[in-house]
Amino acid sequence: MSLPPQHPIRPTELNKLKEYLIGIISRYLEENPPSVDDRPKVVKEILNQAYLNTKINLAVTLRDQLFHDIVDDMLGFGPIQSLLDDDDITEIMVNGPTKVYVERKGRLEKTGITFENDNQVLKLIDRIIMPLGRRIDPDSPAVDARLPDGSRVNAIIQPVAIDGPSLTIRKFMKGRLSVDQLIEFGTLTNSMAEFIRACVLARLNIIISGGTGSGKTTLLNVLSSFISEEERIVTIEDAAELRLQQDHVVRLETKPTDVEGRNGVNIRDLVRNSLRMRPDRIIVGEVRGGEVLDMLQAMNTGHDGSLTTLHANSPRDAVSRLETM
Repeated sequence: MSLPPQHPIRPTELNKLKEYLIGIISRYLEENPPSVDDRPKVVKEILNQAYLNTKINLAVTLRDQLFHDIVDDMLGFGPIQSLLDDDDITEIMVNGPTKVYVERKGRLEKTGITFENDNQVLKLIDRIIMPLGRRIDPDSPAVDARLPDGSRVNAIIQPVAIDGPSLTIRKFMKGRLSVDQLIEFGTLTNSMAEFIRACVLARLNIIISGGTGSGKTTLLNVLSSFISEEERIVTIEDAAELRLQQDHVVRLETKPTDVEGRNGVNIRDLVRNSLRMRPDRIIVGEVRGGEVLDMLQAMNTGHDGSLTTLHANSPRDAVSRLETM
């Protein structure tokens, strides 16, 4: 693994060097597992020492990029870590090894980021879902999951994804938007904000409808901020995205079935269970099917002031969708 100082290095050689260094770090971590807090420091120390031992002298910019890529692989999510760190990006879409798109400030754009092959995309998907106890394979080729920061993940693979594995990440917004910010952005007027605030305080049942990415969850978070601290709130979601500022909140999340297709817990199960938890309000992140009946019954049997969202393009479409579901 030794090269003369500043010797030009080909991409294939650089990949071999990267794999070699990752192998050394991985073996060390297996034999001497550090604490979660110490892991970043240990990885960087072992990486630096392992690189020095190779006697390879890369250009500073190339070496820094190599170290950055390895740290992202060992501590983060590889090629897409830089996209996750970019606050201007709201959605990441991996359509294959060479087709990585993002939504930045409302506009779709293709990035220059690539994976080596389909297998590297699959490894990334496994790294995301394995700690969560989820699985993805040809018999169960689609999965929903959540990153540690709350970002929502959907992955789908062959045979249903014809062109190879696909990964979509809806990033978790770090800052909580307030109603004042929505007014400032022109999303709401002052009178609209006062009206919806009055609706929440008057305990009206509210269903927020809109298309994908239209801001339904963002508005639901804003509406929930008007709920009194004296009320007990139960939230129900497929993947927890809601961030309520009240103290008395019980958060529930669905559970997928096991390998035998059993022991799953869906939205409908959680809505029914929430009725036994003495909630003042029930907030369902999104209704998609039969759980809407349980939600409507809850709203009409003492749990008024409840909130939910659904996919529809207009109020009339929302009512038709409720009937259909």
